[in-house]
Amino acid sequence: MRLRLATYNIHRCFGRDGRFDPGRITAVLRELDADIIALQEVESSQDSGVDILTRFERDTGMQSIAGPTLFSPGATYGNAVLTRFPIDSCRHINLSYRNREPRGAMEIRYDSPCRLALLATHLGLNTRERFHQARRLCRAITQQDDRTYILAGDINEWIPFGPSMRCIRRHFGPSPFLATFPIQLPLLALDRIMVSQRKRLLKLRRHNSPLARIASDHLPLVAEIDCPSNSTN
Repeated sequence: MRLRLATYNIHRCFGRDGRFDPGRITAVLRELDADIIALQEVESSQDSGVDILTRFERDTGMQSIAGPTLFSPGATYGNAVLTRFPIDSCRHINLSYRNREPRGAMEIRYDSPCRLALLATHLGLNTRERFHQARRLCRAITQQDDRTYILAGDINEWIPFGPSMRCIRRHFGPSPFLATFPIQLPLLALDRIMVSQRKRLLKLRRHNSPLARIASDHLPLVAEIDCPSNSTN
């Protein structure tokens, strides 16, 4: 079967025009029509009554899994995943580095319709920080079973062959990269989808619809993945 997987930095639902509009993000999510979506910069505030993930679930029919990295009274901020498939397990990997902004990854495992593990993340802005985080992710990857591993998220690496990407490529191999940022004129491939079994990555594209060009400061990235049931190779 084919699996459609996307990653999208939603910029707290603030668009290119500076306007907060969760409805535009929801509309882009519908356009993607993906089976699994890794989200970054997801903010929910109980004080303002804005529960973004509950709204996304209602409007897309997908299950949400939260992976917040920042907490304040009445609010959370960080990663999340939307999925159409039931998950087997989920664990949170702490990627925080010294006194930098807390960061993390979500490792979500699936048994059906195919055996895969998703690492959904948002890495830091500092070079040493990203390298530390990449090594931590690679240690998780080396412990894999027979599942296909997929890395999806905002890697924040604007140098294609920077140290963090060299570390990641040792486990995922070479992978195409497409510029998704800034939204006005995408020049930097900050967002990535990489598959441990490279032959499973069938297609990678930017979602460059008129709505996507205004809803956030990043374009979504979408992959078509060959995911045979109970794959062991």
